[in-house]
Amino acid sequence: DGVRQSQEEGCVLSKTVRIGCHSGFWGDTETAAPQLVRHGNVDYLVSDYLAEVTMSIMAAQKLRNPQAGYATDFVTAVMAPLAREIAGKKIKVVTNAGGVNPLACRDAVLKACEAAGVKLKVAVVLGDDLQPRVEELRKLGVREMDTGAELPARVASMNAYLGGFPIARALSEGADVVITGRCVDSAVTLGCLIHAFDWSMDDLDRLAAGTLCGHIIECGAQCNGGNFTDWRLVPDYDNMGFPVAEVSADGSFVLGKPDNTGGLITTATVAEQMLYEIGDPRAYMVPDVVCDFTQATYEQVGKDRVKVSGAKGRPATDTYKVSTTFPDGYKFSSIFMLGGREAAAKGRHSAEMIVKKTRRMLGEKGMPDFSDVSIEVIGAEATYGPHSRANDSREVVVKIAAKHPQKEALGLLGREIAPMSTGGVVGLAGSFGAGRVAPSPVIRMFSCLIPKSQVPVTIDLDGKQIALQEGARSGGFNPASLPTEAPPIPKTTAGETRTVPLIALAYGRSGDKGDNANIGIFARKPEYQPILDSEVTEEAVAQYFAHRIKGKVTRWRLPGINGFNFLLRQALGGGGMASLKADPLAKAFAQMLLDMPVKVPASVAREVAN
Repeated sequence: DGVRQSQEEGCVLSKTVRIGCHSGFWGDTETAAPQLVRHGNVDYLVSDYLAEVTMSIMAAQKLRNPQAGYATDFVTAVMAPLAREIAGKKIKVVTNAGGVNPLACRDAVLKACEAAGVKLKVAVVLGDDLQPRVEELRKLGVREMDTGAELPARVASMNAYLGGFPIARALSEGADVVITGRCVDSAVTLGCLIHAFDWSMDDLDRLAAGTLCGHIIECGAQCNGGNFTDWRLVPDYDNMGFPVAEVSADGSFVLGKPDNTGGLITTATVAEQMLYEIGDPRAYMVPDVVCDFTQATYEQVGKDRVKVSGAKGRPATDTYKVSTTFPDGYKFSSIFMLGGREAAAKGRHSAEMIVKKTRRMLGEKGMPDFSDVSIEVIGAEATYGPHSRANDSREVVVKIAAKHPQKEALGLLGREIAPMSTGGVVGLAGSFGAGRVAPSPVIRMFSCLIPKSQVPVTIDLDGKQIALQEGARSGGFNPASLPTEAPPIPKTTAGETRTVPLIALAYGRSGDKGDNANIGIFARKPEYQPILDSEVTEEAVAQYFAHRIKGKVTRWRLPGINGFNFLLRQALGGGGMASLKADPLAKAFAQMLLDMPVKVPASVAREVAN
């Protein structure tokens, strides 16, 4: 028995599994799943469809139709056309496409399989949907994580972010397809790895490594050259390859893509994706483990092949993060073009006059003022604020947006834009879109923590309910165990210096976390890291984005990639669907920061100029 056990353990240690991710959001390209199923040689096909805003949209759909509330794309564009091939190749499928109605998603998948003439066992992970328990949870006194605010009176959706162990259990019970509701994005990958390698809750470094794998591939092609800083190096965007991770039992993995596809996989493209929306890299928290990515390393091991290793794990917390969305009035946004000399000045003046006139009309009707107004002149680099280089553009698009508790007030604003074309500043060429834009509900996000013991998790497979013990698991994470961040390296004044844009020294990637922006940068060469350390400080970044942020800026080091991660609080006007900004998801923040001028030795300036 001992010999057989040793042989089995050796087999597990030597085996690898291949996981492909075909979707990073609801609406991703329909070409990805066929590419991975037919050419990826994958053991597992995973997909992420859910954002916080997506959950509120699905909740509204379910209210109108009890059979709605899930990502229909997963059924129509993945399972319906590919079920026979998936079954024939014995590919396991894991997705969070269930949204707020995973049982309806399962029923639709079973119908698609029946129509395709195949039988697949479909499991559903349940327990994340806390909407029916809002009043019960309200009595626990839950508070918003950042602001301490009380739970809103009206709640559109309320979902706990579940982890990978329920997915692994469903696979171990024989499921061919696992459908979840809200889970952390990386869990669809981690669950496959827990199952494949029989990892336990105490395998913290492996769980962290598997989470890093899931985090890197969760956004689909974004790790394969999508959104890469050096975009001109990326070939064939029209035939973008989707990621395939070849994972070993210790959690290290080699990232690749199917042959004869576009995109680019280098240490830089992969490290950029690691920085995407991670907050504190010493403590990237998921339900199964607290991950430390600061020492993760990236090695080019072939063309479009990068090995990733070095993630470390700390004990998990004893709480789930819970994402709640709630309605908060209405918003309106419209754009119009304005051309000619002084276009930017004319465009802003036009928008200001529209708002001024509408405010007067609201007062005459006894209605309150707008709760928020945003005017951005696109083409005059409004998002750059004082760093704009647009000078006097002769062609701009003006975006005018507002919030108000009453839908009728925003309808009035919309009706007053077109009349400016005849009674306003010269050069207004008309608004875009057919007809007037209708106001839409504002959906805000409320994030809180709830003890795992309050969130029972079950698996539904073939009508059988399997209760899990994950909710009773106690956490052991201690924030005091995190290493202290060293202060920035002092700036040197010795020798001749020049100024260069940050992009000459660094790569960058940015994204959002609610109302906070996340920007990660890392040095193009190790010798540039001390320059980034001394020049791109919390204070420097806060000053550069002073026109956009209201809160604090925090910086953390990532020695494994000679990089830094920044969190800019209250930077997005509420974030997501609550924001009136042109970039509510911070997608362009890294690009803006990479234009920041930094002082370098004259020798470095000459080097990067060549």
